[in-house]
Amino acid sequence: MKKLDANLQQHLQAGTVIPAHPLALHEDRSIDEESQRLLTKYYIASGAGGIAVAVHSTQFEIRDPKINLFETVLKWASEEVDKAQLQRPFLKIAGICGPTEQAIQEANTALIYGYDIGLLSMGGLNGWTEKAILDRVRAIAAIIPVFGFYLQPSVGGRIFSYSFWQEFVAIENVVAIKCASFNRYQTLDVMRALANSNRSDQIAMYTGNDDNIVNDLMTTYQFPVNGKIVEIDFKGGLLGHWAVWTQKAVTLLDEIKAYKCNPDNQTASHLLSKAIAITDSNAAFFDPANAFHGCIPGLHEVLTRQGLMKGTWCINPKEQLSPGQKEEIDRVYSDYPELNDDAFVQNFLGLR
Repeated sequence: MKKLDANLQQHLQAGTVIPAHPLALHEDRSIDEESQRLLTKYYIASGAGGIAVAVHSTQFEIRDPKINLFETVLKWASEEVDKAQLQRPFLKIAGICGPTEQAIQEANTALIYGYDIGLLSMGGLNGWTEKAILDRVRAIAAIIPVFGFYLQPSVGGRIFSYSFWQEFVAIENVVAIKCASFNRYQTLDVMRALANSNRSDQIAMYTGNDDNIVNDLMTTYQFPVNGKIVEIDFKGGLLGHWAVWTQKAVTLLDEIKAYKCNPDNQTASHLLSKAIAITDSNAAFFDPANAFHGCIPGLHEVLTRQGLMKGTWCINPKEQLSPGQKEEIDRVYSDYPELNDDAFVQNFLGLR
């Protein structure tokens, strides 16, 4: 059983920005190695504290034997992190999905390429009992530290009971949970289960609620437990949204951390207004108006505009920007110019 290095554990608990790494393709849908490696370099240069590779933003089709890119994307991203010779902590997180046998194979592959944690998707297992899913988590946690993942039903996830999360947080080698339920009630279930466990100081909560990023990070959850108040916070974010405008996301998290150390009404008001702008931008990128159909091409559109990718192509040719989505991205660029990191990216590209 691989354990998380103590320095990385501290880094995870302190809270950081973890982008969900996209997949760069040529127009013929072959992988674009130059752009793929460039994206990893961009996230490192942006000040992100880690990357999550082979996740939803990297496209699940990379696991199709005909595509066969799962190992490739893990390998290239790991190589770029190693080449950077960073003098600061940086988490390499590998997406792991599928039935138990597949998930075990993916966890072992992640170890081969030096990954620290597995982000364990529970999507696509809707016919499984909660007990069977917990057994699967235990099998993966016996191999690699686990980053749990509560995925919203509208994009392939399912709703879990409070008792499920009580058992989940008790599993040894679960080090973090990404909550992407996009639902405050379901988010509360996870936070309360952790507060009522004996591992409340060992598991880091990360927001994946792209519709509620700033509010999640600003909020301290308080629960009465055995006569005492236990506080739980979202430490950072593991987000597809943070795959774009990443340098500004790093600045945002720093701003929120500073506010939580010294709260004041003026800063709170500023951050809550920024929260609306960020959610509005996310609506343009993630395309909830069309049931998230254009969420990956939406990210690609921003990265292509910035010169970090050559086009919005996805493995599935049907996965394209929705009608009007490009115009929505134009709008949020115009309405919220302070949120983009175009100037940073241009400087980054110029220094290569």
